[in-house]
Amino acid sequence: MNWELWIYDTVVYIYALSLLFYFSDFIYENRRAKQLGTGLLVFVWMLSGGFLIIRFFSELQAPAFAFTNVDLMQLFSWIMITLSFIISRFYKIELIVFFVNIIGFSLFALNIYSSSTEGNTLDMWHATRELLYVHISLVISAYAILTVGALLAIMYLIVHYSLKRKKGIRWLRRFPSLEVIASTMERMVIFGFPLLVMSLAIALIPILLEGKTMLLFDVQILMSILALAVYGYFIYQRAVHKKPGYEIARLYLLAYAIQIINMLSGEYSSFH
Repeated sequence: MNWELWIYDTVVYIYALSLLFYFSDFIYENRRAKQLGTGLLVFVWMLSGGFLIIRFFSELQAPAFAFTNVDLMQLFSWIMITLSFIISRFYKIELIVFFVNIIGFSLFALNIYSSSTEGNTLDMWHATRELLYVHISLVISAYAILTVGALLAIMYLIVHYSLKRKKGIRWLRRFPSLEVIASTMERMVIFGFPLLVMSLAIALIPILLEGKTMLLFDVQILMSILALAVYGYFIYQRAVHKKPGYEIARLYLLAYAIQIINMLSGEYSSFH
């Protein structure tokens, strides 16, 4: 069973990596990133289809043919991936492709572990733990990346206001240029934002499927959504309106402050 979960982990992380490339392509129109993201997603699509085919033939050999809800959701996930290919190929709406795959990714991760737990309490415990590991690893990775971005935002504001007041010019020579700081800060958001979205999606899908809608109003979920909204606004303002770096840096720090408050609000949350 352990080797199966290891395979499932690998596939889920490959799926997550493909979405990072897709989001990078949406922001920077990076053809290389799109090719890598598409290649990884095709790999996941093939494996997901393979799981479905194996499940289909195993059911054919059973006395009574019956697809479970887990099977149907996995089929739905596979169809979502297929639709993302069609949208990307014929309609060129890359942002929709990203969010379609966020839904597909969440269902894929949930179903890939759920399908390995049928009728076995120990396996169910292992699979639930593995899914929690995926969620936590995505959150920690996002927080680490976005923390670097927050430090860069602070650095940007220090350099900007020092140059504006013409103070501390000598020691500022050790800092990179404002353009370098701003572009690196943006890249931290480009990688951190989709990781946060994926981690939240993995957390929300089980809540919706189990009908525990009251948890949607939990303080940590609401704060996570608020932080994502501010980061999304950051990306929009920088990419579309080309806002000045110092305004973007302050917006970044606002989003990061919400993250920190969210992290510290764990004792008031029933989510985890």
